[in-house]
Amino acid sequence: MAAPRIVLVDDHALCRNGLSDLLRHRGGMDVIAALSDPEELLQLLREQQPDLVVLDLRMPATDGLTLLRRMRAEGIATPALILTMSDSETDLSAALRAGVRGYLLKDMEPEDVIVAIGNAARGELAVAPSMTLKLAQLLQGGTGERRGLLASLTERERQILDHLARGESNKTIARALDISHDTVKLHVRHILAKLNLSSRVEAAVFAVEQRVGADSGARR
Repeated sequence: MAAPRIVLVDDHALCRNGLSDLLRHRGGMDVIAALSDPEELLQLLREQQPDLVVLDLRMPATDGLTLLRRMRAEGIATPALILTMSDSETDLSAALRAGVRGYLLKDMEPEDVIVAIGNAARGELAVAPSMTLKLAQLLQGGTGERRGLLASLTERERQILDHLARGESNKTIARALDISHDTVKLHVRHILAKLNLSSRVEAAVFAVEQRVGADSGARR
């Protein structure tokens, strides 16, 4: 299996270069660029297709989410992950709405960051363990409404939602259900629309919450 191809974007050279060395030498990943200039990133992504872009949230020239929106506006679909010092629920919410594949914190253990970035590059979800409670709290406000929307999902969509709850990529889901990758992508779009969710991460956490709720109810 080919090494995941990663691009790093961070205005701090120490963080940028240190993470690059970690991912290369301890994670076995191919860091094709470690940049500080957002314009350089956009130019690179017009020419290459890495597996993942790791973005700092706060940078002098722009913020990571604005940069991500510029990528999408240009039709660049490369998955993105936020690596930041901010454990703000507001920032987490904004990142999820922007469609990031993950949200990691810079104070995580290096080995945990390496594993999470590798998983995200392979299509899985990656959220800092200390942020999972905040992620669940973000979804609680609409949980009651969305619980009723579960009935609108088809049997196939429910199957795919269950796979999303396990953090599986579209390719993995396609193999498990013996359907095409494009079909999975279409179902995921339908699931997000029906449940009024913005990202796969939200869908995964919502699915886990529903499963836990059902289990608790069964034990009463």
